[in-house]
Amino acid sequence: MTGLRALKKDRTRQALSEAAIALFLERGFDAVSVADVAAAAEVSKPTLFRYFPSKEDLVLHRIADHQGEAARVVAGRGARSPLDALHAHFREGLRRREPTTGLCDHPAVLAFHRLVFDTPSLASRFVDFVTADTAALTAALGGGTAAELVAAQVIAVHHVLARRNYAELAAGRRADDVLESATEAADLAFALLKDGAAAHGY
Repeated sequence: MTGLRALKKDRTRQALSEAAIALFLERGFDAVSVADVAAAAEVSKPTLFRYFPSKEDLVLHRIADHQGEAARVVAGRGARSPLDALHAHFREGLRRREPTTGLCDHPAVLAFHRLVFDTPSLASRFVDFVTADTAALTAALGGGTAAELVAAQVIAVHHVLARRNYAELAAGRRADDVLESATEAADLAFALLKDGAAAHGY
């Protein structure tokens, strides 16, 4: 019963998030109230707030499953160095057009990126994800000052690369046409990281 209850909650949370995002994309984040979302989803405001404490959480739920992804890559890296594993993971993400790399030109993904990065309150809350990812990666790297500094640089590089790729697509280029330069930029970024981090065993 507990498993079924959890599954039902997950489905409800997903449905609420999708209903909210559809409204935000249609009318703009600031033009839609929590009451509007609750009405569209046919739930009460108290019910909505039980699942999502804020409007921003309704949007960022879509990327919640990527929270801590870099830490998971490092934890499952096998014999590879942490940076080699992270580099390979990012390259594979580019090849598969993962939205987290910024190199996905599906209209719905581009619209979601615009919603997040063009809405100040969402962009601000996204910083919380960056902070949490940095902390998780620091722990996966063993903790300490060097690990924290390397983790901060890795997470920052990932987001710089993703934003660069998204900007190319937002300007009208196709993902297939950007792949080569995006891969080259990723290779350069991780080479620079490795030059500084290798001395510390990363």
